[in-house]
Amino acid sequence: MPMHRLYDPVAALMRDVARDIMMPRFRQLASHEVSEKTPGDYVTIVDRESEARIEAELAALLPEARIVGEEAAAEDPTIVSRIAEGPAWIIDPLDGTNNFTEGKAPFAIMIGLTIDGVREAGWIYDPVGNRMCHAVRGGGCWVDGGRVHSSGSRGALPKAAIATYFMPEARQADIRARAEGKLEIVDIPRCAGEQYPRLFLGANDIALFERTHPWDHAPGALMLEEAGGKIARNDGAPYRLDVPGTGAIAAATPALWDMAAEILFE
Repeated sequence: MPMHRLYDPVAALMRDVARDIMMPRFRQLASHEVSEKTPGDYVTIVDRESEARIEAELAALLPEARIVGEEAAAEDPTIVSRIAEGPAWIIDPLDGTNNFTEGKAPFAIMIGLTIDGVREAGWIYDPVGNRMCHAVRGGGCWVDGGRVHSSGSRGALPKAAIATYFMPEARQADIRARAEGKLEIVDIPRCAGEQYPRLFLGANDIALFERTHPWDHAPGALMLEEAGGKIARNDGAPYRLDVPGTGAIAAATPALWDMAAEILFE
């Protein structure tokens, strides 16, 4: 298995954080341990403690790398503007926070490693299913040690997970009208750490994202590409962590990406 040279310590760190910080509080959060960053967007003590632990240990593993964490970026947005400067760790300490606060899966820990804004390696750990996904640029996508190749669901209609809740109502209606009879709209997991595996493991064919924060997409986008899928902006422009933009289409294969773009945006 072609793994990044830091695969083992990063994977061990993620499992330790899940065991020590995350799972003991799953379905055990007190009201004072949850707050809203923005309306409907929650942060918990687990997000903050997990990020602090991950940040400290990743800094020890690769001292020259900057840290771009979701919660740190909420406090200081300028962190993201420097994402293309040298090596950087991209951290989502608890992806699927809203699910976690509701006491249900899925949720995940996600870590990406970039160099000059280019995705080099990624890890996604599902603490409930004990599933570790990993990718390294040029080395493939791996799930629990086995290499995966993305091919789609092969259903009668492509299965499309469309995240519309950040869209204006008129755009939501337009997207759903365009998809009618051409795509099977399926539920979104509200967790990018689950949505990307659904694409490269064959459960879904297409995912439409409105928000494309680096910590939500750095590891999963690399995994999808290394498995043979495609992610790009809605107009076909490459998805880059260091280029701001809104919206992206991810698909299990390039052909499915082309189909989705034609149906939803042409």
